[in-house]
Amino acid sequence: VSNAGVGMAGPLECQSLAAMQSLMDTNFFGLVRLVKEVLPDMKRRRGGHIVVISSIMGLQGIVFNDIYSASKFAVEGFCESLVVQALRFNVAISLVEPGPVMTEFETKLYEEAERADYSRTDPETAEIFTKLYLRNSRDVFTSLGQTPEDIAEHTLRVIEAARPPFRHQTNVAYTPMAALKHADPSGALITAAFYKLVFKYDAVLRFGLR
Repeated sequence: VSNAGVGMAGPLECQSLAAMQSLMDTNFFGLVRLVKEVLPDMKRRRGGHIVVISSIMGLQGIVFNDIYSASKFAVEGFCESLVVQALRFNVAISLVEPGPVMTEFETKLYEEAERADYSRTDPETAEIFTKLYLRNSRDVFTSLGQTPEDIAEHTLRVIEAARPPFRHQTNVAYTPMAALKHADPSGALITAAFYKLVFKYDAVLRFGLR
């Protein structure tokens, strides 16, 4: 089970390349290192199961989570490519894809975001992040967030499945988001939907979440 991960949220201009590289080293290359260690022996035994804690943000990018989403997209692409070869050796790969999870991980991330220096971006972007994104994120976590124990139960079901699924989303509230993306390959539908939610109907979004 690969569960190592760090987060990053905020305007792109305010994040250093060193911090981005550190995040990718943990979220993506940490997984790659683990798979390189265990896969050869699983191939020899012709049996095994690699379970990867991914994220719904590996399927759909979320505003102000550019680098975190990129790392999870990398995880998804890596596993999607590898799973075909692995099946030849009777090795299963499963991606567990949670939405928001209520842990100290997120609490610390948002506390850091509230204290951060936004002088390296323009005032409008800083205001969108601090006044819209952070406020809406609290409502999202309060309304839709799962507990770590819930994610553990989902992961256990994936581990114990007779035929392990390749992808397993833990939060049904995010199923429509994934469906929208697949419904329109051009990306126009999901982009317009998110734009309206964030910039036109944010009050309705917050009311609905509450």
